[in-house]
Amino acid sequence: MSGVATTLIKNSSMLGKFNKEFLVLEIDERSLRNIFKVLPAKNLCITNLQKDQVQRNGDPDFIYQMFKNAVNKDVTLFVNNEEPRSRSLEDYVGKTVYYSLEKNSKTFTKDDFYSVTMPCPKCNHKIEYEYYNIENIGKFKCSNCDYKSTDEPDVLITDIDFDNHTFKCDDNKYEVSYINPFYIYNYALTIAICKKFDIKFEDIQKGFSTFVNPANRRETYKYHGKTIRYLRIKQENPETLQNALDTVARDKTKKALWMGLYEIKDFPPAYTNTFYFFDCDFKKVVNDTVEKYVCFSKTVSYDTANRMLYAGADKDKISIYDVEDDFDKIFEELDKLETDNIYIITGMKPYKKIKLFLEKGDNNE
Repeated sequence: MSGVATTLIKNSSMLGKFNKEFLVLEIDERSLRNIFKVLPAKNLCITNLQKDQVQRNGDPDFIYQMFKNAVNKDVTLFVNNEEPRSRSLEDYVGKTVYYSLEKNSKTFTKDDFYSVTMPCPKCNHKIEYEYYNIENIGKFKCSNCDYKSTDEPDVLITDIDFDNHTFKCDDNKYEVSYINPFYIYNYALTIAICKKFDIKFEDIQKGFSTFVNPANRRETYKYHGKTIRYLRIKQENPETLQNALDTVARDKTKKALWMGLYEIKDFPPAYTNTFYFFDCDFKKVVNDTVEKYVCFSKTVSYDTANRMLYAGADKDKISIYDVEDDFDKIFEELDKLETDNIYIITGMKPYKKIKLFLEKGDNNE
């Protein structure tokens, strides 16, 4: 509430008149219902409704009920055509605008023993995916009722060229700086909104060209002659972990993987989470190109190692360190490796300490 109020005040005259043409607000999922009571927006954009911050959100269906009770027939809903849960809010709004990605070179299927789907939000039977563009988002249909992703979305991204950072929509070719399926879905949503407000291709392209992500969670270091690629994740939803695993898997060269998933203490109650491990596909990073797996943290280092074993990792390649801040010990095997290509995946908690450790070690060479 205070953030929205501050934004309105900063962009209003002394007499309280809002002096901007457009107002775009990112609203926390737990706040939407209360903010809608005092600021009943006519347009609502939802990217997805999936597992996130279980200590405050519980199950995604809990958040779904909040959204369902907040919207009404005066609302136009912009929603991902390939995300079954949030898309079904179409039943409670006046108009729905669907945005979508066509099948592309990063599209994948799942057949792992641990792969799970979700119940249909309309009849509770099993949702079946023909394919995925990102985790739990892709072309789907219900195994029982007629609920499915539409074949004719309002905005469809086609001809995705990941190498050249381009895609097409409505015969327009867009060039972008950031290009992975997650970003492209966001571009699709942006185009959908702009089409409604008659914002043309040239202005949309200008926005895409000048957009800069201020918080890059991927950094590269040099340490003891090794190249360290550090991937920080939120660790509060399975998608961020899967995205990091996919990044490692795309590197087909020889490498080693350090993974440290800690207790989350951003607000009470603090918790450790291991069920996300089974929402993610670890098989992608289990292959002969990995020389060593190192699992560390006081809380889930053994759980992480077990998940590697379940995915088929060679037990002899796994090292476990049930410590958190003793980085001399955690990285003691680094110099013994043949490969100089190292990946580290952690949550946000140890980032600053690991960063200082790597920078200090590099300076001491």
